[in-house]
Amino acid sequence: MNHNGNIELAKGLVDAAEEAGADLIKFQTFNAERLVTANAPKANYQQGGESQSQFEMLRQLELSQEMHQILISYCACRSIRFFSTAFDIESVNYLSALGAERFKIPSGEITNMPYLRHVGALGKPVIMSTGMATLGEVEEAIQVLESVGMQRTQITVLHCSSAYPTPPKEVNLRAMCTIRDAFGVSVGYSDHSTGTEVAIAAVALGASVIEKHLTLDHGLPGPDHRSSLEPAEFSKMLRSIRNIELALGDGIKRPTPSEQSNKKFVRKSLYATRTIRAGERFTVDNVSAKRPALGLSPMRWDEVVGRRATRDFAADEVISI
Repeated sequence: MNHNGNIELAKGLVDAAEEAGADLIKFQTFNAERLVTANAPKANYQQGGESQSQFEMLRQLELSQEMHQILISYCACRSIRFFSTAFDIESVNYLSALGAERFKIPSGEITNMPYLRHVGALGKPVIMSTGMATLGEVEEAIQVLESVGMQRTQITVLHCSSAYPTPPKEVNLRAMCTIRDAFGVSVGYSDHSTGTEVAIAAVALGASVIEKHLTLDHGLPGPDHRSSLEPAEFSKMLRSIRNIELALGDGIKRPTPSEQSNKKFVRKSLYATRTIRAGERFTVDNVSAKRPALGLSPMRWDEVVGRRATRDFAADEVISI
């Protein structure tokens, strides 16, 4: 919604997201009349200087069909994928007709059975936010999607707190892991906290998707700008996430290529601590473990100590048997 209904501002957000290295830029597709009643009040985070109803505010933030077409074309030119959340069945159908490859289920629709059934029946991958939901409600939503043929492998569940901004003490990031373990789904985090720490931590915990609000200016009017990142901080977050993705690796414990060249210099071998004559026994008094690792590993200590030397060894000479 941070485009404020302005197509040029929306294109500026596309530019900022693409330059930062985001995979997708997500807008919102809705019709205010289908979304809220005429006199629906605003949520606390939506309050501002204007004495509007939620309906009046949302009406100004609708993306027209023309704006959708412009943004889809613009995203294609900028090499970033267009994505959008549909808030009603008609909007789902519109995005489907535009060739949507996946669908986003927002937190507010997780208890909307006909909506869930309609999205699930399309058979496209789904990213589902779970703000305000209990674990039982998440399970019910997954079951509804599966009831119309969706495979669990097609569902990514985002842990989320629908507070704008979310205070750190309410993030409860471990709940993302609870969802993953309970339902065997891919998980991610839809981040409404300020800053970048929580999103980065979520990736370290196994998030496969991060959703984060982007704004060109915190000072712009609108409900989401304060809980969004400006382009410089958004770019910094993306760089950190990419580094974490690399750092997580494949989970196999083995020496890395960079370590191999250091291995012989920091590990040890068995060395003579003084002159040892042929036929003399190796003992704790004439053998010790020292760097560099050019010979027998100290793990062969019991094999060496007590054995007789087959030749003379000078002090600091690597032991051989």
